[in-house]
Amino acid sequence: MKTTSLTLLALGAAILLAAAGCRSTAVNTVEPASPTAPREMISDKRVLTDQTLNNIVRIVGLNAAMGDEGFLKVQVEVENRTRRARSFTYQVEWFDEHGMIIDSPIRVARPRTIEAREVLLITATAPTPRAKDFRIKFLEPTTE
Repeated sequence: MKTTSLTLLALGAAILLAAAGCRSTAVNTVEPASPTAPREMISDKRVLTDQTLNNIVRIVGLNAAMGDEGFLKVQVEVENRTRRARSFTYQVEWFDEHGMIIDSPIRVARPRTIEAREVLLITATAPTPRAKDFRIKFLEPTTE
């Protein structure tokens, strides 16, 4: 009888922990209606081949500026249009003044999680001042 009670108690605790782990966290945000440092959004060209992925990481806007010491810095604003936290992977490719890709050890796919209905900013800085252009790829999360 005592073993059964302990087993049921452990099972109940495991169910509660699993339910808590599956629950999505809501995100509430606030920001100035008239920002003193407005972003300078740039036009972008999008190639969308997966509508489901586009709902998870819908691109809201793109911002680029020359950062410290002449390094190009980009920021893409993305929104999760689903009702639960989702994972995705992104990769930034950098190009020189001739449109040639710059090989770099930081050219790897990076995993990220975005909460339900959250809007977040992904920032990347070029690995070299030679980088004059970029491409950002969004991918479904990799599973191992």
